[in-house]
Amino acid sequence: MTKNTEIKLFGLLGKNISYSFSRGYFKDKFKQLGLDNFKYLNFDLNEIKDFKDVLENNPNIKGLNITIPYKEEIFPFLDKIDATAKKIGAVNTIKFTKRGNLKGFNTDAFGFENSLLPLLKSNHKKAVILGTGGASKAIAFVLKKNNIKFKFVSRNPTKKKEISYSDINKELLLETHLIVNCTPLGTSPNVELCPKLPYQYLSKNHLLYDLIYNPEVTTFLSKGKEKGATIKNGLEMLQLQAEESWRIWNS
Repeated sequence: MTKNTEIKLFGLLGKNISYSFSRGYFKDKFKQLGLDNFKYLNFDLNEIKDFKDVLENNPNIKGLNITIPYKEEIFPFLDKIDATAKKIGAVNTIKFTKRGNLKGFNTDAFGFENSLLPLLKSNHKKAVILGTGGASKAIAFVLKKNNIKFKFVSRNPTKKKEISYSDINKELLLETHLIVNCTPLGTSPNVELCPKLPYQYLSKNHLLYDLIYNPEVTTFLSKGKEKGATIKNGLEMLQLQAEESWRIWNS
């Protein structure tokens, strides 16, 4: 790389993101493509207001990914928001346009949908989404798009489509065959943790999808597998959403 070659910077914006999938993924991608002047950094912020400092100190940023807990808090900092991201209510990708504008997109929905569809069967008509954060909004968007009825499960339900964990019983699980975990429970190193569910009522009819990818098989997925359920972790979703982000940055 010559000294005159401009560094093109990309990165991940979030909080406590040392575990980041994105940084390793894009570092390998840049290496494979021979893009020696491309770099991907983690911007670990205590508060979203610090985003202004990131922009001032890094004028060569070309694109960003956004993760927990800023997928919703980032909205006021954006000049434009893609129609899909606006419908979802969460942004996980920012493109820096040639005019200097920041445009928000959501590629989580793309990643989730394309990794989920091959697994869906005729009985997957109802779902529960564990958690109510930014990622859960993309999941809900995809389920609605594919005519799958769903309810959010929250520790403190306050909205119409929200239920509590204590509401998940045998009767509900007999007719609800898709369970998507959007909580961080079970992420390494706390691998023994899992959402509080009556796992004994799961069966081969169930599909358990965990957005977590580390470990490969979480306790949540393991308990489902024991009952014959189909299981899927979040790695393919992450890979797909990362590639979609890359496409957006370069389009």
